[in-house]
Amino acid sequence: MLDIIRRTNGQPVPYRSWNLANLGGFSDLFSEFDRLWSEVASSFGRWAESYPVDLYETGEEVVLEMAVPGISKDDLDISLEGRQLTIRGNYNPAASEERRYWLQGIPRGAFSRTLTLPAGVEVDKVQATVHNGLLRISMPKTPEAKARRIAVKVQ
Repeated sequence: MLDIIRRTNGQPVPYRSWNLANLGGFSDLFSEFDRLWSEVASSFGRWAESYPVDLYETGEEVVLEMAVPGISKDDLDISLEGRQLTIRGNYNPAASEERRYWLQGIPRGAFSRTLTLPAGVEVDKVQATVHNGLLRISMPKTPEAKARRIAVKVQ
């Protein structure tokens, strides 16, 4: 029997169990380890994706909206380099009595998310606000990135 254990607040929590005696051979063993690695690796990737994001474009601006419940503006760091927008944050709940979790679905700790913007933006005019747990970043497009109407001439 193989058990994968992770620790939450110092307490061991079973992550997954496998009965290796029931495997038919090395190919099954390698398949099982591939499946294990996929599950573990994907859980790390989901941490930053726990905060849902909408990124959309209008004629005048690019807008990002991100759910950041429980995170104050002081715990957010936003940077823009070229067309790469990076949002870093930290959610540290208030310390309380020792807890024994039965289910833990609220992401805690530091996170970072980088997105590529679909158009160039005017960095000096970017505005970010947080209201009711929703981060909104408004980024006016550069004049070159705005859609233009082109007149058609008759020859």
